[in-house]
Amino acid sequence: MDRDYAEPLDVPALARDALMSPGHFSRSFRAAFGETPYSYLMTRRIERAKALLRRGDLTVTEVCMAVGCTSLGSFSSRFTELVGESPSAYRARSHDDGAALPACVAKIHTRPVRRGEASPAGPDRSGRERTRPSPATAEPEPPTAPVPPGARPTAVPGSP
Repeated sequence: MDRDYAEPLDVPALARDALMSPGHFSRSFRAAFGETPYSYLMTRRIERAKALLRRGDLTVTEVCMAVGCTSLGSFSSRFTELVGESPSAYRARSHDDGAALPACVAKIHTRPVRRGEASPAGPDRSGRERTRPSPATAEPEPPTAPVPPGARPTAVPGSP
């Protein structure tokens, strides 16, 4: 997906390559990356669009098509959602502040961040209420006792 971001998303083909069902692939992907395959792909597309817009030699429509989006309206909406400003405003402003940064640092600095993503709390498909424990109500992990100087770790049963 990272390399072929301009191609249409084909979750069933990705799932076949991973030897999974499409549903299991999507759930596993979300567990691993924190977002759905489509959201991940759109984030990569917006990331690339930001780089193309910073260059300034392409129009917003050309950038939209270059990154694999087929709808300028959807592209602009998603770009604004992730970046916080419209593609044309992003293209128009100066980006000299990142010019002195190495490419690897600039990529991290300019990575799109999701703003106001919907919370998974609320009813699920079956109508049951889903809840996510808040950090205040989640059980804290038990503290680990410091190992005194010179102490040896205890042997684990079954280990040599």
